[in-house]
Amino acid sequence: MSPAFGTMEVERYAKGVLLEPFLHQVGGHSCVLRFNDKTICKPLIQREHQFYETLPADIRKFTPQYKGVVSVSFEGDEDGNLCLIAYPLNGDQDNLENVAHSECEPKNKPLRWANKKPVLLENDKLTKDRVRQHRKEEKMKSYNLEEEFELLKKSEVLYYSIEKKGNVGSQFKHNPWSMKCHQQQLQRMKENAKHRNQYKFILLENLTSRYEVPCVLDLKMGTRQHGDDASEEKKANQIQKCQQSTSAIIGVRVCGMQVYQTGTGQLMFMNKYHGRKLSVKGFKEALYQFFHNGRYLHRELFEPVIKKLTELKTVLEKQESYRFYSSSLLIIYDGKEMQAVAVDSDSEYLEDLSEESSDESAGAFAFKPAASTVDVRMIDFAHTTCKFYGEDSVVHEGQDTGYIFGLQNLITIIKEIRDESSD
Repeated sequence: MSPAFGTMEVERYAKGVLLEPFLHQVGGHSCVLRFNDKTICKPLIQREHQFYETLPADIRKFTPQYKGVVSVSFEGDEDGNLCLIAYPLNGDQDNLENVAHSECEPKNKPLRWANKKPVLLENDKLTKDRVRQHRKEEKMKSYNLEEEFELLKKSEVLYYSIEKKGNVGSQFKHNPWSMKCHQQQLQRMKENAKHRNQYKFILLENLTSRYEVPCVLDLKMGTRQHGDDASEEKKANQIQKCQQSTSAIIGVRVCGMQVYQTGTGQLMFMNKYHGRKLSVKGFKEALYQFFHNGRYLHRELFEPVIKKLTELKTVLEKQESYRFYSSSLLIIYDGKEMQAVAVDSDSEYLEDLSEESSDESAGAFAFKPAASTVDVRMIDFAHTTCKFYGEDSVVHEGQDTGYIFGLQNLITIIKEIRDESSD
């Protein structure tokens, strides 16, 4: 949500919530939208919805929190601008497909609204004219960025400069991958508008909400990506992608990356097309790049990441029948730095700072990374299967060995980076 509009999210759209691109989506083809600061939403896929409503408790800590289902409409305003509006899901909406709820209730109840239609309050100080003016300004910005954005979409690795002063996180204006997915979603809904104008979306925890400058790594896990229900063409296509990437060799490949380079004040983006081209050596270099901010390596993150990955591996080794085909694993940390100490102060204190963090580029001060936690979560379960689903024609037994194989190799490579960097 743009800063000028975010504070009036529900108040101004008193009977609906305006959805906008989620700026920290770095991979996947499904459109992820921002619902509010703590919540995102994405198109409901029956299999993924069933996974979230029935997942085992020990897996839950490694997935986003599930918050329910909403109805999303594709609408246009008086000026012809197209937007997506979320409404509460009502049981009597005949034109929506029924979702089969399992006996497992969602951990949190769906968010609620008082009304249904997105109507602006007539007597509010923020009038329709102001809203219309805001949209015109946003439209002009999009025109100015259009040529630049077309170039960005074609770039597999790109750098986006932002001001190092002030709040770095607030300068995240657009992510080329999330914008691409958002445009594709709007186009699909526009093409189907005559036949259908309401869609179900699931609400999920925004995993980046606690980070000021989220650095996000999206890893496609497993040696197999196609689901059991894939067509022969889709199956052949997915097999080829695995064979031509690190998926077949080590069971994991880069699907997307966003990392803040403090030295240059740039955001570095890497998309899935570049990730598919990486060799095993290139994959390791990409991991190194993710943990490096352009000035020093975030060595303090290695042990927490390794610990979480090892815990996840232990959990998955205990699961019977689950297959997480085409799912991803997110690693997230805060790229924000905080001022630590003046360079000319106590020399003994400065010895505690890494050599890289007290270099001349820091000016009058040395810097160190903000004390923050790193997160590891599984996402994207559109092709997940399990014998407990019942209706699946193919039933698997035992562990998801392809996913576990990828996890073990990921742990090994991160340990290699850790050990080599400490030499």
